[in-house]
Amino acid sequence: MKKFIAEGVGTMFLVLLACGSAVLAGPEIGVLGIGLCFGLVLVCLCYCIGNISGCHVNPAVSLAVTLSGRMSWGECIGYIVSQLIGAAIGAGFLYWFVDMNPDGFVFGGITDNNGVVNNIAANVLQPGATTGMALMVEALLTFFFVFIVLGATDANKGFGKFAGLAIGLALGLVNIVGIPVDNCSVNPARSFGPALFSPNAWPDFWIMVVGPVIGAVLAVLCWAAVTRANSKEIE
Repeated sequence: MKKFIAEGVGTMFLVLLACGSAVLAGPEIGVLGIGLCFGLVLVCLCYCIGNISGCHVNPAVSLAVTLSGRMSWGECIGYIVSQLIGAAIGAGFLYWFVDMNPDGFVFGGITDNNGVVNNIAANVLQPGATTGMALMVEALLTFFFVFIVLGATDANKGFGKFAGLAIGLALGLVNIVGIPVDNCSVNPARSFGPALFSPNAWPDFWIMVVGPVIGAVLAVLCWAAVTRANSKEIE
């Protein structure tokens, strides 16, 4: 149970602080600053709950870890449910901030695409982006991110206490690249929370699930191929 609680709390803070950087500070810090915030939040969480749950805070990571044989399917489902609940709570806090509507405060994380408005950094196509473009970006960026996670945390080939730094940097990098396309998901839970309070985001939500799932599977296959090849070379 403690693992599920850790995943829920961790995902709540990921959405609250990382997405919150776009909502509460986006106009001031821009895409580079928002990407940096995503990475820093994950670094902090890795060193806080990494020894409890592994700090997945992302269904795509949990799926990849399960497909790699590091976790059971039952535990995977528990992780994903906890992550979705945590994301919903984190997004709820952000919606509460926006709903207060303080005079003179300029919120970020708003997308106006031909009159269809989404807020609280919901994952939707940005002006000019296409569905195919977003799907490919989500798949490739998730591939990279999950590949880094699998490698950095590998029991035999990983980097132990330095894993959290690599994982956080990877999330920051993919966000800097992906935010201009669809606000960057690579995490279905991160997309789920804001979509609950920004319903215009639901038509694009499938991209934020299918893309990361494809990317996670590719990462598992690639890491397995790399480690097998490495083992044969050693032999």
